[in-house]
Amino acid sequence: MGASLAPGDSKFTDLIKECDELVAEESGAIPIQEKTTTQGVAPEAVQPENDLPEPLAITVAKPKYRHEFYQKPDQVVVTIFGKGIPLDSITVDFGEQILSVSINIPGEDAYVCQTRLFGKIIPTKCRYEVLSTKIEIRLAKTEPIHWTSLEFNNGSTVLQRVNVSPVAGGERPTYPSSKPRRTDWDKLEAQVKKEEKEEKLDGDAALNKFFREIYQDADEDTRRAMSKSFVESNGTVLSTNWKEVGSKRVEGSPPDGMELKKWEY
Repeated sequence: MGASLAPGDSKFTDLIKECDELVAEESGAIPIQEKTTTQGVAPEAVQPENDLPEPLAITVAKPKYRHEFYQKPDQVVVTIFGKGIPLDSITVDFGEQILSVSINIPGEDAYVCQTRLFGKIIPTKCRYEVLSTKIEIRLAKTEPIHWTSLEFNNGSTVLQRVNVSPVAGGERPTYPSSKPRRTDWDKLEAQVKKEEKEEKLDGDAALNKFFREIYQDADEDTRRAMSKSFVESNGTVLSTNWKEVGSKRVEGSPPDGMELKKWEY
């Protein structure tokens, strides 16, 4: 009404325009723009989620040489498997509790294995051997304890001491075995000799046994006499007197009714 009464006054026109905008905003005709920018960051700096770089796939290279170990009360044996490794490409170093192995073959990636061992070793008594299919490393323990693993770890349990009984005389120590019984080779050899001595033979076998026993129990001169007489007589004479046969050639003496002939080759 004020606008119709005073058409030249702009105040009424501005009020009407402002009222129309408020009515349109309440009815939803004019959308309200939301601010999605991050505080302190320019809008163009925020990238869509689809533009983020994809994570790189990390692959762990498998070791070229496989190793394993087993142990005895006084040593640990480490085996590194590899065929045809040149001897001059292998370097093995022993420390008080360190084992270092490096393999450098021209044209191939170097293999390095440096391990802090479970227990201490004696470097001067450690050794290694290069075979056609593996490297065998023998580590001498400082104490006869059981290693629960090859490498040292902070969660190691209390060490178990292996009971090693003192060895009496020159007898060799025995170790656990999967065999049902242990073979005493010295006892077996003595038993065989006893059976051979008590064996009763007939004919030529008994005669050969008799001569063999004479030769085994004889002195050096007697053995020389037996060998010389038997060879020079073509097996027809066997003498034990070196003074008799040592200074002359022993002629053959065939049994009665037989003739000695020389074979021509």
